[in-house]
Amino acid sequence: MKANDLRPGVALDLNGKLYVVMKTDHVKPGKGPAYVQAKMRAVDGSGTTEKRFSGSDPIDATILDKRDMEFLYPDGAGGGTFMNVETYDQVDLSPAVLGDALQYLAPNATCTVLFHQDKPLLVELPAAVEVTVAETTPGIKGATATNQLKDAVCDTGLKTRVPPFIVTGERIKVSTEDGSYLSRV
Repeated sequence: MKANDLRPGVALDLNGKLYVVMKTDHVKPGKGPAYVQAKMRAVDGSGTTEKRFSGSDPIDATILDKRDMEFLYPDGAGGGTFMNVETYDQVDLSPAVLGDALQYLAPNATCTVLFHQDKPLLVELPAAVEVTVAETTPGIKGATATNQLKDAVCDTGLKTRVPPFIVTGERIKVSTEDGSYLSRV
């Protein structure tokens, strides 16, 4: 595969070490050739790294097993328990694997977990999820002159900013990329 085809969730074998791509940016500087900046996490838990690839560089990608999993409950230490929707096997995922995915997952929500040799590596979330607003301040009547936003805390623990007409208990759609408000449900 070429470096231009790198996407989050792709596994790479670099110098005998397995990495999972977390984020990619295609950069075209004013001077010089374009390149791909990739932020990657080592599977062995040794941390993250960033690497630049030329757009035409060949990349040694590794095939990952994608499994649909249902989030059952958090474990209280930043991890959570997931169940395979086909085999009903339960797997405990550590905070290192989950990252900030728990902020977007309500109990019984379905997501995709990437495995390599039966070891969970990464949780893939949909582009947007629906959450319930658990706490927010009341809106100010008639405040429609500008695009004002107020703070809100969702039932999953996600903190976001919403328009003034959103009230506590309302369902909203948020982006999993940056946690921003998208729309009412």
